[in-house]
Amino acid sequence: MERLKTARNVLIVAAIAAGVKFLPEAERALETFVAALWVAFGIGIAYLGLRLYRENRVALHGLGDRHRGMLYAALAGVVFLLTARSRMWNTGIGELLWFALAALAVYALLATYRYWRSY
Repeated sequence: MERLKTARNVLIVAAIAAGVKFLPEAERALETFVAALWVAFGIGIAYLGLRLYRENRVALHGLGDRHRGMLYAALAGVVFLLTARSRMWNTGIGELLWFALAALAVYALLATYRYWRSY
Protein backbone atom coordinates (compact mmCIF):
# COMPACT_ATOMS: atom_id res chain seq x y z
CA MET A 1 0.00 0.00 0.00
CA GLU A 2 2.87 2.37 0.83
CA ARG A 3 4.46 1.77 -2.60
CA LEU A 4 1.27 2.84 -4.36
CA LYS A 5 1.09 5.99 -2.28
CA THR A 6 4.72 6.86 -3.09
CA ALA A 7 4.20 6.11 -6.80
CA ARG A 8 1.09 8.30 -6.82
CA ASN A 9 3.00 11.18 -5.23
CA VAL A 10 5.84 10.82 -7.74
CA LEU A 11 3.34 10.89 -10.61
CA ILE A 12 1.69 14.01 -9.22
CA VAL A 13 5.03 15.80 -8.99
CA ALA A 14 5.96 14.64 -12.50
CA ALA A 15 2.63 15.88 -13.88
CA ILE A 16 3.10 19.30 -12.26
CA ALA A 17 6.65 19.50 -13.60
CA ALA A 18 5.47 18.56 -17.11
CA GLY A 19 2.74 21.18 -16.90
CA VAL A 20 5.25 23.85 -15.93
CA LYS A 21 7.59 22.79 -18.72
CA PHE A 22 5.16 22.43 -21.60
CA LEU A 23 2.04 24.53 -20.95
CA PRO A 24 2.10 28.17 -22.10
CA GLU A 25 2.12 30.78 -19.34
CA ALA A 26 2.91 28.08 -16.78
CA GLU A 27 6.16 29.79 -15.87
CA ARG A 28 4.26 32.90 -14.88
CA ALA A 29 2.01 30.86 -12.60
CA LEU A 30 5.07 29.18 -11.14
CA GLU A 31 6.74 32.54 -10.46
CA THR A 32 3.56 33.74 -8.77
CA PHE A 33 3.47 30.62 -6.62
CA VAL A 34 7.13 31.01 -5.65
CA ALA A 35 6.54 34.68 -4.78
CA ALA A 36 3.61 33.67 -2.59
CA LEU A 37 5.81 31.10 -0.84
CA TRP A 38 8.47 33.77 -0.17
CA VAL A 39 5.82 36.09 1.25
CA ALA A 40 4.55 33.31 3.51
CA PHE A 41 8.14 32.61 4.61
CA GLY A 42 8.66 36.28 5.42
CA ILE A 43 5.45 36.41 7.41
CA GLY A 44 6.57 33.33 9.33
CA ILE A 45 9.94 34.90 10.14
CA ALA A 46 8.20 38.12 11.26
CA TYR A 47 5.86 36.14 13.49
CA LEU A 48 8.83 34.29 15.00
CA GLY A 49 10.51 37.62 15.72
CA LEU A 50 7.35 38.94 17.36
CA ARG A 51 7.07 35.85 19.54
CA LEU A 52 10.73 36.06 20.56
CA TYR A 53 10.31 39.74 21.42
CA ARG A 54 7.23 39.10 23.52
CA GLU A 55 8.83 36.20 25.38
CA ASN A 56 12.06 38.12 26.12
CA ARG A 57 10.70 41.63 26.60
CA VAL A 58 11.90 41.94 30.20
CA ALA A 59 15.43 40.79 29.34
CA LEU A 60 15.57 43.17 26.37
CA HIS A 61 14.50 46.16 28.43
CA GLY A 62 16.95 45.12 31.13
CA LEU A 63 19.81 45.68 28.70
CA GLY A 64 19.43 49.43 28.79
CA ASP A 65 19.06 51.82 25.90
CA ARG A 66 22.66 51.64 24.62
CA HIS A 67 22.96 47.88 24.35
CA ARG A 68 19.38 47.40 23.16
CA GLY A 69 20.08 49.92 20.40
CA MET A 70 23.28 48.06 19.52
CA LEU A 71 21.34 44.80 19.34
CA TYR A 72 18.63 46.22 17.08
CA ALA A 73 21.19 47.96 14.86
CA ALA A 74 23.21 44.75 14.54
CA LEU A 75 20.12 42.74 13.60
CA ALA A 76 19.12 45.35 11.03
CA GLY A 77 22.69 45.30 9.71
CA VAL A 78 22.59 41.52 9.32
CA VAL A 79 19.33 41.76 7.37
CA PHE A 80 20.88 44.46 5.17
CA LEU A 81 24.02 42.38 4.60
CA LEU A 82 21.99 39.34 3.63
CA THR A 83 19.90 41.26 1.12
CA ALA A 84 22.74 43.34 -0.35
CA ARG A 85 25.38 40.60 -0.60
CA SER A 86 25.02 39.84 -4.30
CA ARG A 87 25.19 43.50 -5.34
CA MET A 88 27.99 44.43 -2.97
CA TRP A 89 30.16 41.48 -3.98
CA ASN A 90 30.05 42.55 -7.65
CA THR A 91 32.25 45.57 -6.94
CA GLY A 92 35.75 45.59 -5.50
CA ILE A 93 35.25 48.10 -2.70
CA GLY A 94 31.73 46.83 -2.02
CA GLU A 95 33.06 43.42 -1.03
CA LEU A 96 35.50 45.00 1.41
CA LEU A 97 32.73 47.19 2.81
CA TRP A 98 30.48 44.13 3.16
CA PHE A 99 33.05 42.33 5.29
CA ALA A 100 33.68 45.45 7.38
CA LEU A 101 29.94 45.82 8.06
CA ALA A 102 29.69 42.11 8.87
CA ALA A 103 32.53 42.44 11.37
CA LEU A 104 30.85 45.47 12.91
CA ALA A 105 27.54 43.60 13.25
CA VAL A 106 29.25 40.59 14.84
CA TYR A 107 31.11 42.89 17.25
CA ALA A 108 27.87 44.61 18.28
CA LEU A 109 26.14 41.27 18.83
CA LEU A 110 29.05 39.94 20.90
CA ALA A 111 29.28 43.14 22.96
CA THR A 112 25.57 42.94 23.71
CA TYR A 113 25.85 39.26 24.61
CA ARG A 114 28.79 39.89 26.93
CA TYR A 115 26.92 42.73 28.66
CA TRP A 116 23.82 40.57 29.01
CA ARG A 117 25.86 37.74 30.60
CA SER A 118 27.75 40.07 32.95
CA TYR A 119 25.02 40.35 35.58
